[in-house]
Amino acid sequence: MAASRYAPEPPVTLPPARTVQVAGRGELFVRDTGGDGPPLLLLHGWTASADLNWYGQYDVLAAAGHRVLALDHRGHGRGIRALNEFDLVDCADDAVALLEALGTGPATFVGYSMGGPIALLAARRHPHAVRALVLCATASNWRALRIRGLWWSMAAWRLVLAVAPYGLWRAGLRAAGLADDAHTTWATGELVRGSARDIAEAGRELGRFDARPWLGELRAPAASVVTRNDHAVPPAWQRDLARRLGATVTESPGDHLASSTHVAGFNAALLDALRRVDQVASTPPSTGSTAPVT
Repeated sequence: MAASRYAPEPPVTLPPARTVQVAGRGELFVRDTGGDGPPLLLLHGWTASADLNWYGQYDVLAAAGHRVLALDHRGHGRGIRALNEFDLVDCADDAVALLEALGTGPATFVGYSMGGPIALLAARRHPHAVRALVLCATASNWRALRIRGLWWSMAAWRLVLAVAPYGLWRAGLRAAGLADDAHTTWATGELVRGSARDIAEAGRELGRFDARPWLGELRAPAASVVTRNDHAVPPAWQRDLARRLGATVTESPGDHLASSTHVAGFNAALLDALRRVDQVASTPPSTGSTAPVT
């Protein structure tokens, strides 16, 4: 049998994969670099998988001394397929249950786009499990008409693509200007792993999300990585989230997909955010809490 023209191989060597059975929830697909460094839990964005969102960050975060964990959310990638409808709260509870199953202790939650609301919900519902928050390309309120329309239209398009041949995904990537190569073959493979039903409902869930009434309850120190040319989640919205949390701010070049399109710049901003939030998290409560917005 002839080999495929482009094997669906990831662009980098990925951390070891494991499946973690969590009682009462199901099997969680997780990347885990291992080690005894301070744990980071990476929470990916809508329609993506952990690998598709974070492949450019795994190595640099591990090299910085962290134990890096990343899971696929429900209905995304290799994530849990459940009978009940997608719920951001379930994703937050999954993330905390994973840490408990692995016995890591509190972790820094790093949420990208949809991963931001998941991280915020985890900090609200399980403050003991969240040492700190780093929020990337995300916002506290997704109910604006513009962004609700975006999520609803993209969810509908996702349903169309789910029933179309695999080649339609490739054609869509070509139309977006991406090369027809091994990298996009792999990326397409990651996209088609998701459940059309769950991803469509996740888009609608985002359109209903608004954390502003309860952000003041959160006590975890926070930092924000603002993607300065973002057209999906405007930088002003990202900065508003930082202001409401009293979070430090670092900036990354690039649009909403900066973690994969502007890897070096995004990684520099992310490492800076982690250093800042770690300083605050390590400060005794009597001498400081959260740092001001910069």
